[in-house]
Amino acid sequence: MIVAKGLTVEGVYPAISLEAGKGTLTVVAGQTGSGRTSLLLTLAGRMKPTGGTLSVAGHTRPHAIRRVASLALVDGVTDPDRSLTVAEHLRERRRKPYTQALKAAGLDLDPRTLARELDREQQVRLGVAMALLDEPAVIVADNLDAGLPDGHQDRLWTMLRELTAKGYTVAASCVQAPDRFDHLVEL
Repeated sequence: MIVAKGLTVEGVYPAISLEAGKGTLTVVAGQTGSGRTSLLLTLAGRMKPTGGTLSVAGHTRPHAIRRVASLALVDGVTDPDRSLTVAEHLRERRRKPYTQALKAAGLDLDPRTLARELDREQQVRLGVAMALLDEPAVIVADNLDAGLPDGHQDRLWTMLRELTAKGYTVAASCVQAPDRFDHLVEL
């Protein structure tokens, strides 16, 4: 599903090579400033690499990769608008029923809840629900462990593994890698 060979953005993250098949969880681990977010944006076709090659679901051109890779919560890129409700965010992403996406992301709350009322875990889950509405092959989620105690992190990793069991390929970043994953990229 994702094949990267010597993929790099010079001065941002070093060359990485990765082969992640369908239904796998790839963890990108590293300290703040290590290039985790930039690598995820590159894998999703949103940042142009300066070296190496990338293929996602057989696509090599960024605009085609963007059609098959969807961004969940990526801080500074897909932050929820604090004045909108959960339902408004989901309808803005795609005008179709969103209850299945909420269920798959494990977001069990009133869709009329304002985004400013969501805690970090709920924001991540909203991002995943929004990504699912794009019907992607690949889901990218950033900073999965940011500001969350271990138990909350574990629940998010479990939700992402459940998505891989449904055939989604997931790439997620964190500072500290979880116990279970299919691929680990350390930056």
